[in-house]
Amino acid sequence: MKKKEDGTKRIKKPWSTKDAMEQVYEMKLWGAHKSDFYSGVGSHHPEIVHPYIAVLTSFLTSFKDPLSVCDLGCGDFNIGKKLVKHTKKYVAVDIVSALIEHNKETFKEENLEFHCLDIAVDDLPSGDCVILRQVLQHLSNAEVQSIVRKLYDFKYIILTEHLPEGDFAPNKEIISGQGIRLKKQSGLNLLAPPFNFKVKEEKQLVSVTLNDCKGAIVTTFYEVF
Repeated sequence: MKKKEDGTKRIKKPWSTKDAMEQVYEMKLWGAHKSDFYSGVGSHHPEIVHPYIAVLTSFLTSFKDPLSVCDLGCGDFNIGKKLVKHTKKYVAVDIVSALIEHNKETFKEENLEFHCLDIAVDDLPSGDCVILRQVLQHLSNAEVQSIVRKLYDFKYIILTEHLPEGDFAPNKEIISGQGIRLKKQSGLNLLAPPFNFKVKEEKQLVSVTLNDCKGAIVTTFYEVF
């Protein structure tokens, strides 16, 4: 532990999820792009993006009265920008403040808001539906559990996760950051321990497997009691 100039010990600040996610964009750990902010293949590969946008559009336009949507972990908004027009209100949230400021300057719609929040710690905006697209897979079980408790305030949850193919042991612990549980032959299952998320209905909307991508990108719909 280093000492400050006055001789007292300098206490190292704990590495937070916010620090980790800021580093992802600063160091372009998910890839480089023409923009300073790039949320990786999962947000840009046509074989992943197009089926997802199709099923989300079908879901959102199935309601006579448009839904208010909270996009938790909106990233560079390459996907969210295609969905805003199908909603009453679209609130896009991310933990990286510079990314949110960039999005505010880049995407402008009357029914669109951007907020910088830590969804594991902060109160969530209100809404009918939550979108969580390849977000929870990067978080520790404690942070996921904190978020799961808040999901009961919404009627619909649309969750996308990168999962191993075949049978796997769910919900192995990781340290929050750029990595996911796939390296441990694990993936998130919110209905399994330790989360035990209680839902009225569960339905898989789409699953995409790529030759150059281990496992599958699976999108699941939940209706909450």
